[in-house]
Amino acid sequence: MEQADILDWLPEMGEFVMRTNFEQIVCKYCGSPEIVKNGTRGGVQYWLCKNCGRGFTANKALPRMRYSIDDIASAIYQYYSGSSLNDIRGHIEQQRDVRPSDSAIYDWVTRFSKIAVAKARTHKPQVGNTWVADETVIHKNFGGRKRRLWLIDIIDTDTRFLLATKLSLNRNKHDIRELMELARDRAGKTPKEVLTDGWKGYLDGIELAYGADAKHIQTTPFGSKENSTTLIERWHGTLKDRTKVMRGIKSLDTARAIIDGWLVYYNFFRPHESLNGQTPAEVAQIKFPYKNWLDVVTSQTPLGQFKEKNNIPLRVEMAFIYEPKPYRKRTKPKKKSRKTKNKIEPTMGGLK
Repeated sequence: MEQADILDWLPEMGEFVMRTNFEQIVCKYCGSPEIVKNGTRGGVQYWLCKNCGRGFTANKALPRMRYSIDDIASAIYQYYSGSSLNDIRGHIEQQRDVRPSDSAIYDWVTRFSKIAVAKARTHKPQVGNTWVADETVIHKNFGGRKRRLWLIDIIDTDTRFLLATKLSLNRNKHDIRELMELARDRAGKTPKEVLTDGWKGYLDGIELAYGADAKHIQTTPFGSKENSTTLIERWHGTLKDRTKVMRGIKSLDTARAIIDGWLVYYNFFRPHESLNGQTPAEVAQIKFPYKNWLDVVTSQTPLGQFKEKNNIPLRVEMAFIYEPKPYRKRTKPKKKSRKTKNKIEPTMGGLK
């Protein structure tokens, strides 16, 4: 093939060839292409950035992480979809011939869930005036002490947006009041109607939180479609699929972190058939920067952080403009000076 023929032929190969064969390696820390080879260790090529002076490997992973961005995002999605840790490890092993530990997967889930939760809290949903509250047991032997762990939550009927949740070892009026106040702060308004079941804690809890501003309607899962808790009962059924692999969790803090991450998945990443394939966040008119867990993980790369800092959508294709820095040459470690013992030298008058 002549050179001109090759140039005409390459565009026809598509984006896949260009990305796999000609993708440029850049620094994981600052995004600079000014890099040089820095030897191999265990058969792995290491690189040194001439811009920031840091070393790294070109394994498509975040700085100081071993596994690729795609593997981490896939593991988090599988976790919140109801897969067990053993199934997640088996999937990664089949794809990459490596097997991460349970603690590594939990670290991925908690680390990136916190990022997504923090970003979600900065967006206020546009919800309706009728909310449904209900409670369910998600653990019957929490902490190995035969204690029930209750999940109390409240959802908007128009958008299916889950406004607030609360984990508790009981379900008294103080828990209900706190839940209602969290929902009001999240939505930025007080509802006109709150539908619940006949549990007595709702009577005082809603009265303490909303007073006469909201009408409390007690109903059953088998009532009319307009006045029924069936909507949130279905949500509890979906949630219990996730809690099946949470049975080993013994800390309330850990359980809350997992539930918060699940709420982000439910509200922002999981399409609903009843909403014509949209997520509750989209129906609630939230312009969330992340479309899935891959976007959350990618946001921690130098290019992703640059886009967020400059209010550029994460999925906009662009060349990264890194900040040039003077080359910082690594200083060699100082040699330790050997301490010499005082030598005994002979003199005319004897030993010195």
